Amino acid sequence: MGPIGRHALLAGAVVAFVCFLGLAGGTLQHHWLGVDQGAREMVGLARAPGLDTPMQTVSILGDRSGMVPLIALASLLVWQYRRRWVLAVPIIMSGTGGLQLLAKWAVNRPRPNLAPWGFPSGHVLSLVVFFGLIAYFLFVFGIDRRWQWIGQGVGTGTVLAVAFSRLYLDFHWLSDVMGGFTLGLAYLLMTLWLLEFVRHRSVSADGVALVPAIPAIDSGDPPANCEVPIPS
Repeated sequence: MGPIGRHALLAGAVVAFVCFLGLAGGTLQHHWLGVDQGAREMVGLARAPGLDTPMQTVSILGDRSGMVPLIALASLLVWQYRRRWVLAVPIIMSGTGGLQLLAKWAVNRPRPNLAPWGFPSGHVLSLVVFFGLIAYFLFVFGIDRRWQWIGQGVGTGTVLAVAFSRLYLDFHWLSDVMGGFTLGLAYLLMTLWLLEFVRHRSVSADGVALVPAIPAIDSGDPPANCEVPIPS
């Protein structure tokens, strides 16, 4: 990824964060209440006894009990292709935990079921960052394009399924889910920008180290470590 791509990552992170701030501000001012109530009613039409257990199971993927195994598997993938980056996924995902706690504390919005700290959705935030990282690593490591598409499809489907499960289980408003998506996207793009910066610095350093020495221009002096015959 060249400089233009890195600038695009940074610009995208700024735009996503601005969108998150807009959602957070609208939440504090109750601007999204009508939209949230309408979405809640629509999701309520899909509720059925047979869907409760599947929705609860899907929702676990964004919980701590679901994220820990996913992070372990992702770290194993990174270990196989780029061992020096093996701690990248755990460190980055730990950052999402701190980020969502900070955002939830700052907005302090009740959930639809009146439980505290609903905005933003931590499940959606974490999964957006996680599967975004997976897609990035599949690309950087040169994995077959077919597997890249499969990874992107699985990631997108999982994020959407978990987002719907949070609405279905009445744990979040629609604006909570959108807040988790925008904040997760902003954090993901900023993280990818930093990874690209580090990666290209590393490649440049390796390139400099491998540049062969340029032979000196012949100035008439004998080369170093060369015996000069002494005339008898």
